[in-house]
Amino acid sequence: MLPDLSPVTDALGWVVVGLFLAGIAADWRDRSAARTITAVAWGAFGLFWLLMIPFFSIEHRSIVQTVLAVAAVPACLYAARRLAAGHDSLLVLSRAVGVMGLIYMPFEAIALFHDTLIELVAEQTYAGLRALGSTPAFEVDEAGLRNTFVFPLESGGEYSTRIIFACTGIGSMAIFAGLIAAVRAPIERRLAALAVALSIIWTLNIARNVFIAYATGHQLFDHAALVGPVMWLFGLENPVRVSFFVADRILAQGLAMFALLGLAWIVVKLLPELFVIVEDLAYLLTGEEHGLADESSNRIDGD
Repeated sequence: MLPDLSPVTDALGWVVVGLFLAGIAADWRDRSAARTITAVAWGAFGLFWLLMIPFFSIEHRSIVQTVLAVAAVPACLYAARRLAAGHDSLLVLSRAVGVMGLIYMPFEAIALFHDTLIELVAEQTYAGLRALGSTPAFEVDEAGLRNTFVFPLESGGEYSTRIIFACTGIGSMAIFAGLIAAVRAPIERRLAALAVALSIIWTLNIARNVFIAYATGHQLFDHAALVGPVMWLFGLENPVRVSFFVADRILAQGLAMFALLGLAWIVVKLLPELFVIVEDLAYLLTGEEHGLADESSNRIDGD
């Protein structure tokens, strides 16, 4: 049985955020200290993702999230090494990560924020289901949250699916908020980019939840050609769960990657200063400078 690492990863998550924020604070006075603190933060972030791999791969059974977590480990360690070697431009990306954590962690840890967000998303998801003509029972779970949809099955019995914290889209919203907050640009353009990003993420996330709940409750992918392979791929024992895994783990998570890339393109168009962070990400992936930030600066100056 997989040991429960959540107390360790939860505590480490706060440590990582604290280190990134400490690096941001130090950068106001001592660049060398900021570089050292932030390099440690990236190393701790790599350890965090390493510890999350068993959860994503074994418990959550998500191929996309497992691949991303595996890739994040060497990327974080490489960022730590490059910062320690004096690659100071990575401090901008580090600032974005710190702000992301500052937004995300309170929603995860504080019950009022956590529960309110879940129930709000569940209410809007239920409204979407009703708009499609689907009327599952909308019930309260064992934690007292009204977030559970119960569908009757044609084969008899019922199947329930619920909105959990991971379904709220707060992670994606925190990422874009952190990126936008990290760059230096006029507040009006930053607020405009933030409004566009958050509204698109919220809308797409509700649509994703509606699709997954509808596909699961109505068993849209209960086909002989899918049941066997999907059950084998994800180690399932109950064929009723196949529709959920196809809808969520394969289609929704796969399409979400393209949606986020498209959204990133839109936000960068609205806020070209983000090319600084794009440059840092490209550097982490290739180890080479690409001059994207300089090109962006030239375009802004020429406008």
